[in-house]
Amino acid sequence: MANNEPIGIYIAKIKLLQERIFGNLLVENGIEVFNSPQSRILFTLWLEDNITISELSKKTGLAKTTLTSMLDRLESQGNVKRILSTEDRRAIRIVLTEKARSLEEPYETARDAMRNINFKGFSSEEIEDFETKLIKILNNLNEYADNNIK
Repeated sequence: MANNEPIGIYIAKIKLLQERIFGNLLVENGIEVFNSPQSRILFTLWLEDNITISELSKKTGLAKTTLTSMLDRLESQGNVKRILSTEDRRAIRIVLTEKARSLEEPYETARDAMRNINFKGFSSEEIEDFETKLIKILNNLNEYADNNIK
């Protein structure tokens, strides 16, 4: 590192700044009903709807306790519904509402603008290489967490 800061410091700074910018982009695209962290939940559900809280936790990387409070807010806003699983009566599945589905297109516009901000001045090869390295770091962290954190 150029100034010996741990990589986690850079990641934390990027995350905080990106959330602020992305929150503004959401508002610019007419989405004021949820914030940037909640958009991670909706994005995951746009890719795969009708999943359990456990599956959603794993896919978003959010702890179940954090996820539960965020789902409470999304549900009170009319963006998601909790339904009992037909396969396992103990499991609750999270389902998007039509209101949330209608926000997917403006969300994609904001997401594309964020991507353009993030990768300004990068070549296609640099973007691909960077994303590959990020995925490798994420996989390393997931492997460590799975094996060492209870």
